[in-house]
Amino acid sequence: MGKSWYKVLQSEFKTAYFRKLKDFLISEHKAHTIYPPLCDIYSWSRLTPLDSVKVVILGQDPYHDVNQAHGLAFSVKPPTKPPPSLKNIYKQIQADIPSFSAPSTGDLSPLAARGVLFLNSALTVRAHKANSHAKKGWEQLTTAALRAVAQRADGRGVVFFAWGLPAQKTCKAVGIDETKHLVLKSAHPSPLSAYRGFFGNGHFKRANEWLEEKYGPGEGIDWTALHD
Repeated sequence: MGKSWYKVLQSEFKTAYFRKLKDFLISEHKAHTIYPPLCDIYSWSRLTPLDSVKVVILGQDPYHDVNQAHGLAFSVKPPTKPPPSLKNIYKQIQADIPSFSAPSTGDLSPLAARGVLFLNSALTVRAHKANSHAKKGWEQLTTAALRAVAQRADGRGVVFFAWGLPAQKTCKAVGIDETKHLVLKSAHPSPLSAYRGFFGNGHFKRANEWLEEKYGPGEGIDWTALHD
């Protein structure tokens, strides 16, 4: 885990729920294939230090097939092609940011390095079994991480993208001060729901407008950093 996150979350590691989660993960690793690889479980924390967060994009469960999950919500490493939800995210970025052209890669690391925190509620999953590590303790840790963003010492406001009901419930549980932060809610980018309010939500444009209104020109996210 990146140092900035370890510092604010270290008290969580001494709790009963986290010890129970560790025991569960040890037993899972002995019996099954787990994604993402151990070295990538906390890659979000290394790519996006706490004090660099400008935008938070909440996911739920890591991808559970081979060569997909690498620790960032919605992201996959090459040569894996962008999954359907990510393709829909690219479509909406393109609608909001005309200079954006969708890349062939699904690796969101360039955005993570520019202050976009791609955080799943659960940080691991058993291969080919969606939500298999949900409600095992990860949600308490990731909610604590989100609370650390919302209550950051520098007092800086950030944009939370809450796509779908689970993400919206998580934001509510965090207790985000919406006089300081911007919470943007819509349907999830999944093909099952994208046409029910994700497409046309304008979130990427609105996030940049808000960041630049609040902190000045150039303070938005360079979404075109994903170009091939």
